[in-house]
Amino acid sequence: MALDVLCEVNSCVHNIKNENKCGASQIYVVNHKEKNASNSGDTDCKTFEPADL
Repeated sequence: MALDVLCEVNSCVHNIKNENKCGASQIYVVNHKEKNASNSGDTDCKTFEPADL
């Protein structure tokens, strides 16, 4: 299992600023479309929560 989950989504509350890391205790990623993902564009991170910017 990965020790660090990298993330550049600065508008997410779980983003650790200046480190590009996700600080969520769990990560939930699903297929974006109703088929098996074949590339990263076919997925969505359900862990995302908007941050107060």
